[in-house]
Amino acid sequence: MDIKQTRLVLNKLAKQVVREAKENLAKQGKSGQLQNSLTYRFKDKDSIVLQFLGEDYANFVDQGVKGADPSRVSPNAKIKGQQAPNSKFKFGSGSSRGTFDKFVKRMSLFAKSKSIRFRDKEGKFVKGGYDSVGYVIAKNIYARGLKPSLFFTTPFEKAFKRIDKELIKAYKIDIEKEILKVTKQ
Repeated sequence: MDIKQTRLVLNKLAKQVVREAKENLAKQGKSGQLQNSLTYRFKDKDSIVLQFLGEDYANFVDQGVKGADPSRVSPNAKIKGQQAPNSKFKFGSGSSRGTFDKFVKRMSLFAKSKSIRFRDKEGKFVKGGYDSVGYVIAKNIYARGLKPSLFFTTPFEKAFKRIDKELIKAYKIDIEKEILKVTKQ
């Protein structure tokens, strides 16, 4: 069965969700590799499948991650407490691949790209390279978690709420065309 109208509606929905998710990341200052990786795949051979794709860590950024132990956050930290108490993801649970060392390396690269360095009370740079800064950032995030950004969830739920009528109408048109095609034969 040819589902041309249904395909159009679902492709339109997917493009809109991806566009809004990318815009949300840009507004949140999280543009870059994650933003560039967002896309979708639509298949309609034996069944209708719409998949949204992105970097492995996209779900963590969207849904947030519980901290392993918020009490271990430095008393000098500006952000304290559990950042994602309702998240299904948790640092240290072992449910995702990756090690703390890889996380520290990634935070070191982040610190270098943003020129984040240690400073004293007068604002002068002090001893400690990007690896040290990366370790401090990673340790703090690991302990307190990551706050959910909902960069993807928000546009997806918004689009999903209004898709019913459009999708039913499109599928109805496709079925009617298929019935006409069969009855002509």
